[in-house]
Amino acid sequence: MNDKQKKPQKLKARLPRGFVDRTTGDIRAVNEMTAKIREVYEHYGFDPLETPLFEYTDALGKFLPDSDRPNEGVFSLQDDDEQWMSLRYDLTAPLARHVAENFNEIQLPYRTYRAGYVFRNEKPGPGRFRQFMQFDADTVGAPGVQADAEMCMMMADTLEALGIKRGDYLIRVNNRKVLDGVLEAIGLGGDDKAGQRLNVLRAIDKLDKFGPEGVALLLGPGRKDESGDFTKGAGLDKEQIDKVLFFVGIKDYAESAVRLAELVAGTARGGEGVEELNFIGALVTSAAYGPDRIKIDPSVVRGLEYYTGPVYEAELTFDVTNEKGEKVVFGSVGGGGRYDGLVSRFMGQPVPATGFSIGVSRLMTALKNLGKLGASEVIEPVLVTVMDGDVEAMGRYQKMTQELRAAGIRAEMFQGNWKKFGNQLKYADRRGCPVAIIQGGDERAEGVVQIKDLIEGKRLSGEIEDNASWREARVAQETAPEAGLVAKVKEILAAQAEDRKRAADA
Repeated sequence: MNDKQKKPQKLKARLPRGFVDRTTGDIRAVNEMTAKIREVYEHYGFDPLETPLFEYTDALGKFLPDSDRPNEGVFSLQDDDEQWMSLRYDLTAPLARHVAENFNEIQLPYRTYRAGYVFRNEKPGPGRFRQFMQFDADTVGAPGVQADAEMCMMMADTLEALGIKRGDYLIRVNNRKVLDGVLEAIGLGGDDKAGQRLNVLRAIDKLDKFGPEGVALLLGPGRKDESGDFTKGAGLDKEQIDKVLFFVGIKDYAESAVRLAELVAGTARGGEGVEELNFIGALVTSAAYGPDRIKIDPSVVRGLEYYTGPVYEAELTFDVTNEKGEKVVFGSVGGGGRYDGLVSRFMGQPVPATGFSIGVSRLMTALKNLGKLGASEVIEPVLVTVMDGDVEAMGRYQKMTQELRAAGIRAEMFQGNWKKFGNQLKYADRRGCPVAIIQGGDERAEGVVQIKDLIEGKRLSGEIEDNASWREARVAQETAPEAGLVAKVKEILAAQAEDRKRAADA
């Protein structure tokens, strides 16, 4: 019998499926982007709010797609008091809970924005993650559709603030009341038809993906995809399908308004929805947001069931190349709508609300495609190298570092193994440091420092072919009085900035 202890198995480092680590570049890109979004929201008079990552599961409601159970699609755990909590699925349901819980202290209309991560307990896939960031803006307590019109205008202003020019985006607007009217007009009204109505909504939502022919199949008997998988349809007859396809196929709302009004005639919600769409159209036109920016489009169907009136979607209309090398339209980067019933669930009284959500990760991908991120690049730190490890020398190095920081210059003192000086310069090169500060015993005795312009040094190293000409050039490294360190570093950084500007303008 072998009494020898088994060697403990080494723990394997692995990332959970559907999650990603965020690296420096992505974090800075998101920060740059969200700062611009926040500035627009603040300009419109919205104030920030933050809610927890967890909510009680029943507070999230039965509003998750493809689900009849409140905990389907969410990550849940049971608290020690046996109450179920879930990671938030979106930022809207937590806002509804917050408003209801603090209703007496909140000034209505309540205008707020929130940015944060949301979580989906769904099967991950390419570009489909279980954790992602959203940036929402909402108005609670405003019953008129002028609040919805304002949301659409704010979405347009936000995209333009991010550098997306007119013609490259479109805010598309529809109204769930009109869609409800169409469904009622074809015989799908009433609670007993709720399941069939939901299947119709899901089919319409696939219009961009499958086209009218594919949607017709999903509205009727069903559709078989390329792999042979069959999706059961909503079971409508040809006349019903034709009316639904007419509605979602409207390209020019003004031209089709009369026929649409005829289609929903006799349905109270349908007529009300048409009036609201006309009102939104008039408002945005009066404010000089024409159909090139905000367009009435009946094909818009937001997936969540809690929308009760206007719904809208922000779509980027330019082409990008997908992973297969194909040119495709980028598509939706956010959307929202009116959800008058969501807060009311907690209140027992009507509380109107409307808002929209931007998908931060998807929008960031779009901005990278357009070259709109990274313009305000972060300069890597000036490196104060370490030549000697005694207390006096270390004290001098640290003092230099703090003086640079106090002057607003990003700086760090080398913290690795200082005894191999070559490794310090390798570190500076890999890190992309613009300047290195060097002070050995001789320089310290004279009260001077060597300041090495690492950017200019890289350029010169490509131009100088032998050691003699390198020694003659020496312009990439200068000696300066220790007291003049900050001024000299500022001068070098300014020259580097000017070189970058010239290169960008060339």
